[in-house]
Amino acid sequence: MDIAVLAIYAVAIFGLAQWVSRDKGGHQKDSTDYFLAGKALPWWAIGASLIAANISAEQIIGMSGSGYAIGLAIASYEWMAALTLLIVGKFFLPVFLKNGVYTMPQFLEQRYGPSVRTLMAVFWLGLYVFVNLTSILWLGSIAVHTVTGLDQMWALAAIGAFALAYQIWGGLKAVALTDIVQVALLVTGGLIIAWLSLGKIGGGDVVAGFHHLTTQFPEKFDMILSKDNPHYKDLPGIAVLIGGLWIMNISYWGFNQYIIQRALGAKDLAEAQKGIAMAAYLKLLMPVIVVLPGIAALVLAPEGIKPDQAYPEMMKLLPPGLLGLVFAALVAAIVASLAAKINSIATIFTLDVYAKARPNHSEGHLVTVGRITAVVAVIIGVLTAKPLLGGAEQAFQFIQEFTGFFTPGIVVIFILGMFWKKATTAGALTAAIGSAVLSAVFWWLQEKGIYAMPFMNRVGVVFLLSLAGAVLVSLAAPQKKVVSVVTLEGVSYKTSTGFNIAGVGVVLILIALYATWW
Repeated sequence: MDIAVLAIYAVAIFGLAQWVSRDKGGHQKDSTDYFLAGKALPWWAIGASLIAANISAEQIIGMSGSGYAIGLAIASYEWMAALTLLIVGKFFLPVFLKNGVYTMPQFLEQRYGPSVRTLMAVFWLGLYVFVNLTSILWLGSIAVHTVTGLDQMWALAAIGAFALAYQIWGGLKAVALTDIVQVALLVTGGLIIAWLSLGKIGGGDVVAGFHHLTTQFPEKFDMILSKDNPHYKDLPGIAVLIGGLWIMNISYWGFNQYIIQRALGAKDLAEAQKGIAMAAYLKLLMPVIVVLPGIAALVLAPEGIKPDQAYPEMMKLLPPGLLGLVFAALVAAIVASLAAKINSIATIFTLDVYAKARPNHSEGHLVTVGRITAVVAVIIGVLTAKPLLGGAEQAFQFIQEFTGFFTPGIVVIFILGMFWKKATTAGALTAAIGSAVLSAVFWWLQEKGIYAMPFMNRVGVVFLLSLAGAVLVSLAAPQKKVVSVVTLEGVSYKTSTGFNIAGVGVVLILIALYATWW
């Protein structure tokens, strides 16, 4: 029965992806159709696709594992992201859409010139392939292996092949317009597993089960960790609310190609902002789906499991049929997020590397290059997933740690590029290179036992140092010739009443959550 449910999902979602992205009336896909869905995405597709691109194996398996090891405090990644999304919708999207931005490296060229574009395009390609793609493949294969018993390497290959086939013809449109189905399945499956696990703990009473968890493991419900907590190094107390997590979130939601690409595909700014607001509310719900089952595993899972085995172990509690549905939801999350990464890798390589190095190619040729890039990226991801992640204890923390090498510099470059006219190419390069070098130095000092700093604090410190470096270099050596074509003229930061009401709602909910579990 479980296999039948999974097979029905796979056939249906593959067929739907091909149908929604079909060429109509003899029209042949050009690069705008393939990489930006023809700039015609509705708000519901944008909101669902933002979450589907974000919530994948590293979120469900990885964050549930961190819930098992650390507790509810890991939910700050989700809850603070809701607030970050509103900032992105109000202040960043108007600038990008006004300037006709397709990719993040393209914006950097418009603002700083080709050298910054090339440097950051190469960096993002490396990050997406060797950190993001590999982590989704590896954690997804853990889930498939734990639930079905299928050999993990076969599971790796199968997940990669299906995600590739699912989006390779239709591009972003195939991904975004099917993500509403993927997210509905993901949320439903996640709520079912949270409900059943709490019910099992409470003897059929979900509220009693939750109360049992909060009384038996009160330390797992501290949102702000104290310095004596063994996981303080991962979530350093109040700094989570006012420090490095802001840099991580702004970089991820504001300047990350596979996330912002959904909003750039909107038919207009108002539609993009509606989608952003929808995604913010879904982010508030995510800890119920991904963190609670991990905490419940403290009671229900066998002793001595690794954190990243917590969610798959909870899935084993489900009866036949329902297991198939929840497993399909997990596969949906993996496939949707993997397809988003693959499409963005193809977008950046094709438009920011290939088309710049070899201009004057036809639109059809660029789409073909994008498809070939997608295939190569998946092959590399499958081959390198085990060597890179096979020994990681908590994969979610591994991802944050190494992404944090570069995010401070990214935020500096974009914030100065959008809001400070005096920022120069040399200043941007200083921030980009300085961020990686400083982060590596701090990491090396920690590995050698010379000086330890929680990585989230490190992100905050490196951000301030990179910002100072970029500002000083920009002032000391002003741009000799104008390279910026970015304009802020006519950019309006005014938002609709609906968006403003949604924003106030998010803030009030966050205040209530943190006041309850401070």
